[in-house]
Parts: sequence; structure tokens; C-alpha cells
Amino acid sequence: MLETYAKFNIGQVVRHRKHPFRGVVFDIDPEFANTEEWYEAIPEEVRPCKDQPYYHLLAENDQTYYVAYVSEQNLVPDETGEPVGHPDLPDLFGDFENGFYPLEYQLN
Repeated sequence: MLETYAKFNIGQVVRHRKHPFRGVVFDIDPEFANTEEWYEAIPEEVRPCKDQPYYHLLAENDQTYYVAYVSEQNLVPDETGEPVGHPDLPDLFGDFENGFYPLEYQLN
């Protein structure tokens, strides 16, 4: 059995390495667990490998809020120290402190 370790934690604020968005990790898949159609839609020259953690994010950019699914290789820690404004954050997390949101809801 392959053992995988996630670099980022639930409640941590991260940003995408190449695209202008950031978000809060709310779930982690130890390896790719989305649809093949979703995976094939990524251009082959930038398509990440499947055997790495993938993160579910409550994400935001300058225009909107959404849920993102991002490979570990495409994320870096957010160093701004600023909270994320996603409207669904209070459903899962407590108040932002020290770069993290504490989990307020038990996930499966």
C-alpha cells in the first residue's frame, strides 16, 4: 500500500502556484479522486500526476468564490496573513487566527 503524506492541513490558507487564487483547505484526497473527464480537460503539458495529494479548497479570486480541486504540486502556503472571504467558511471553520481556520465541524 502506498503511503502518502499531505503537505498542507485542513484549515490552512494556500494559494495556487500559477493562477491568481487562494483558498482554505477543507478536505484532502491522498491521490487524485475526481473524474477522468475533469483530469483530461487539463492541458497535457501542465497536467499534474495523479499519485499525489489533491486538495479541496474554499477558493476566491478577485471576482468570485468557488470550490477548487488542486494538486499538491500546484499549491504553496499563503504568506499574506490575510483571511479568506469565502461565504461558506463559517459553516466549517471558526475564526481565522495565525494563518489558519480551526475546524468547527466534524467531517467524515
